[in-house]
Amino acid sequence: MRWLMSLGERTRPDAPTYAEDPAPGKARALALVDDFAQLFTVLKEWRQEYGEELTAWAVQVEADDIENLPAELIEQWEWEGAPVRIDTQRGGYVRVSDYRDVSVRPGISARTTTGLPLWTTTP
Repeated sequence: MRWLMSLGERTRPDAPTYAEDPAPGKARALALVDDFAQLFTVLKEWRQEYGEELTAWAVQVEADDIENLPAELIEQWEWEGAPVRIDTQRGGYVRVSDYRDVSVRPGISARTTTGLPLWTTTP
């Protein structure tokens, strides 16, 4: 299993925690890594490219190549979204929200961070 991460879109300035969850193929940036910890390295690079505060969505997948993702994976992402939200914040902080064990996740188009993060890291 690997981790696939998509750069989220913060499209509502009136709701700063709102972030759309674009499916692979619609996202401005994608990353496929072997280990969850490697997502943080990608986030660091994305911060330099897209700005300090951003949101990413991630999910565990069975895939070998980011160019040839299974159609079922893309369809499922479009329907359910990715279950792990990662937000970078000012000061170099990272907030991780894991919705994998939540019976009813917030809607894909309106997910915001709620509750306490699983962990927070500093740069």
